Amino acid sequence: MMVAGIGSRKGVSVEDVLAAIETALETHGLTMTALSALATAEFKKNEEAIAAASRALNLPVIIVDDATLQAASPNTLSHSDLSQELAGTPSVSEASALAVAGAGARLLGPRTVLGPVTCAIAISGDAP
Repeated sequence: MMVAGIGSRKGVSVEDVLAAIETALETHGLTMTALSALATAEFKKNEEAIAAASRALNLPVIIVDDATLQAASPNTLSHSDLSQELAGTPSVSEASALAVAGAGARLLGPRTVLGPVTCAIAISGDAP
């Protein structure tokens, strides 16, 4: 399973979200077809652009509750003071991707920041 974790400022556009996902995947030599799901923090569940991106990609968006997000936090690679303040994790995109990818998941690298959106790619622990 490959998951794109998404973090964003309020009111971003679907184009912003899709561009961040595409940029993050390209960084690792991947395309959109490699993804299994999108993930984000509970406080982002009403962010329309993230929901619209999931519809555009025909992928589920999985909302990660605060406790699960925080449990994945020790394995993040990046740190944002704002993310830590709002979500209790140093990186919403990285922690949400790790949480959804499951036990033993790993990040392919630090989150990609593209304007108002961050995206991190995680793969499940059973992936090569």
